[in-house]
Amino acid sequence: MSFPFPTHYSRVAALTSPETIQTAAAALEQQLQQEDALLRGHFRLSSGLHSDTYVQCARFLRRPDLAEPAARQLAALIREAGLMPDLVVGPAMGGVVMGYELARQLGVPGIFTERDDTGQMTLRRGFTIEPGQQIVIAEDVVTTGKSTNEVARLLTELGAKVLAVASLIDRTGGEASLSFPNFALLPVTAATYAPDECPLCRAGIPVVKPGSRPDKAFS
Repeated sequence: MSFPFPTHYSRVAALTSPETIQTAAAALEQQLQQEDALLRGHFRLSSGLHSDTYVQCARFLRRPDLAEPAARQLAALIREAGLMPDLVVGPAMGGVVMGYELARQLGVPGIFTERDDTGQMTLRRGFTIEPGQQIVIAEDVVTTGKSTNEVARLLTELGAKVLAVASLIDRTGGEASLSFPNFALLPVTAATYAPDECPLCRAGIPVVKPGSRPDKAFS
């Protein structure tokens, strides 16, 4: 099935020199901080773990003037790697906006997965996968790689081939356990601690509980 989407390859082809990538990463980090999307301090995450870094990309992606050039840079990295996706899939909620904008830059359709009532990743809203489709998974931030791998398993079970994951931020600093290429504009090494082992707590630094989900008990 073909879609009459425009391609933007000529616009992005010159954006992937090492110097340009480094400059773009520094600019992105500054923009994320200005939008309060990347914070440093002492945070209690929704998992219950404590961390010195908090990421909320929705505050960045609410601005199309920032999301569009970031997705364009990711599209350049994907094309420069010789990958030719024909679909972008992002897990809701974080991957919805990023997936749409990346798909637009690549000139292909973009859809998203959701969790069902049992917590399993699935396709809804009439979205389908065709056997043999070449897919890039889009994330706003890769935290552990768990949701990315869940999406990859679903797509593989449906007969698709996962080419790569593309994200604004890789919170693992490139250490996520993935079986396909991992493209990120900004690798971030963020420390996480069990609450009873947190050096920030021992130092007496007040803990902040940001985020959009209720806390889960740490186990």
